[in-house]
Amino acid sequence: MLTGFVSMSRSRLVPALFGLLGALAAELAAAEPRRPGPPEAFDWSGLYIGGHAGFGIANNRTTIADPVASGSRESSARGFGGVQAGYNFQLPSWILLGIEADATFPYFFESDDIVLSRTQANGASLTEHLDYIGTVRGRIGFAPGAWMIYATGGFAWSRSRFLENPGTLADEDKKLGTRTGWVLGAGAEYALTPDWTARLEYLYDRFGSASVNLPSGTAVSSALDVHSLRVGINRKLGGSGGGGAGELVGWPAAQYDRWNLHGQYTFVGQGYESFRSPYAGPNSLTGGAQFKNTQTATAFIGFRPWDGGEIYVNPELMQGFGLSDVRGVAGFPNGEAQKSNFPYPRLNIARAFVRHTFGLGGAQETIADGPNQLAGKQNISRITVSAGKFAVTDFFDGNSYANDPRTTFLNWNIYGGGAYDWTMDKLSWTWGAVTELNQKHWAVRAGYFLLPRVSNSNSFDANIPARGEYTAEAELRYVLFAQPGKTRLFGWINHGIMGGYADALALPAASADYPDITTTRHVRTNYGAVLNIEQAISDDIGIFTRASWSPGQVEILGWTDVHRALSLGTVVRGTSWARPDDRVGLAGVVEGLSSVGRSYFAAGGLGILIGDGRLNYREEKILETYYSYQLNKWTALTFDYQYVINPGYNADRGPVSFYSARLHAEF
Repeated sequence: MLTGFVSMSRSRLVPALFGLLGALAAELAAAEPRRPGPPEAFDWSGLYIGGHAGFGIANNRTTIADPVASGSRESSARGFGGVQAGYNFQLPSWILLGIEADATFPYFFESDDIVLSRTQANGASLTEHLDYIGTVRGRIGFAPGAWMIYATGGFAWSRSRFLENPGTLADEDKKLGTRTGWVLGAGAEYALTPDWTARLEYLYDRFGSASVNLPSGTAVSSALDVHSLRVGINRKLGGSGGGGAGELVGWPAAQYDRWNLHGQYTFVGQGYESFRSPYAGPNSLTGGAQFKNTQTATAFIGFRPWDGGEIYVNPELMQGFGLSDVRGVAGFPNGEAQKSNFPYPRLNIARAFVRHTFGLGGAQETIADGPNQLAGKQNISRITVSAGKFAVTDFFDGNSYANDPRTTFLNWNIYGGGAYDWTMDKLSWTWGAVTELNQKHWAVRAGYFLLPRVSNSNSFDANIPARGEYTAEAELRYVLFAQPGKTRLFGWINHGIMGGYADALALPAASADYPDITTTRHVRTNYGAVLNIEQAISDDIGIFTRASWSPGQVEILGWTDVHRALSLGTVVRGTSWARPDDRVGLAGVVEGLSSVGRSYFAAGGLGILIGDGRLNYREEKILETYYSYQLNKWTALTFDYQYVINPGYNADRGPVSFYSARLHAEF
């Protein structure tokens, strides 16, 4: 692992990073329960891996010659997160000696990785983007029991990208720069259980200069130092020998129902061969063969601070690219490829929300431990209120057979309702509140969520509650032919700043970028509905369907360019061939545009995902099938094939075959 980090090579750094998290999943899944030991008996010795997140201030000292040399200093604050691995050796005197390596990455917003921004004399912009910081450090600490305090220091390095726009050789010229330096810091760490520890740490990284010469002749020399405060959590590998993974050190075992931690890692590799493409536009799927990959690693941290209350936080690292920069197909073939590209891992706090449940009395049911779900008993009749950052589909439009591209179907409009304009930032998340009334055979839920300020953006419209997304859903549970089934009717209204297709078409044909829908934006309303049905046929076979519709008069704000869609599919467990944990899935979706939407795209209009510049309209049709092979109890390997007819609703292009492999691990 240390070799992968020290190499400073992207080809080694990223697999090493995600390999570390995969090892954590394997270790946790293999762990055997042990009896707890008292705090004074805690043994800090051994290997550990973990993650961290925090806040830092970067100070940049730059000299730029273009051609006259000038110096500048800039300071910037940013969020970050990453992973670490290390080894501790505890002496009988309570002195601890250790070594640790870590890799730290910026938050996903574009501005969070910028440490230098300058407009040059020739009008070109020069920016420096910090991709990552790595360290290898020694540690010396004092650990008399469950607490440890320590000092740390060692070797540090960082990688930056220097970008000049417009460039001399390309639209944007790029040079990579590497710095080396040193790091010092101190921290305190506490043993939550004999296998889990939490820490608070301060680090100061001091780097030398990175010097690059851009094709324009501009020479840049940039030095950097970073102050950072971070929190982290570690998992001991191999066990401490003194306690149980599920029991808090020095606390009653029953208190473990107050918190939990789960994780997942997903890799998707996806590609296609060349296909018929007589012309292309700004949002077209590239006609030549492509292969891209995406990776995500997520921690699901839950805590119960009071009876009935729950708090959840999901830090997530993301890396990779979608095919054609996630453009060209309305039903995009990889749900892990959202609308941002990350050559190096980036941090996102995917979810951060609070939930409270009000029991209404009567019979109870057992809630199993799981991601964003604390174990315990709850009244079947209950009201649950959730508020914070999450995905709308965490609560609405769920389906047992098609709901998560990490485990089921990969296609956006098979695991989701295609014509639902799902409000989100570019990574699927928003802020809002949801209330649910649950009964034994039915449930109703309603929610309010923030909309993007404009289409496909990471900033939200904070005009609350005058603008936003308003949702409602009724869910009916029943038994049909001795097998369970569910029907959900989901409705939504978006009231926010949107452009109109008809208004864009009414612009003068000679105007710039005709039909430029961005010039027609004002407060408008969009709405729609999704009918979602799932039914078990036997213990091993289930079927599902979704029908979705919206009027299709305005631009899409968050999801994809679809105004009506119908999907149908089935999932079969492998019991009949002695592989009960394997899954086979087969599904198809047909989706289309409104009449004014067709005219807009035929005139050269652009949407979030589609826009060929011309349009020989036909419905987009997609067939997807997959086989999920369970490697062990925590890891599955999936092979997926998708066949897309009329990509982007254009009969002049395609068809296209997409081939995918997905590795998913969870604990």
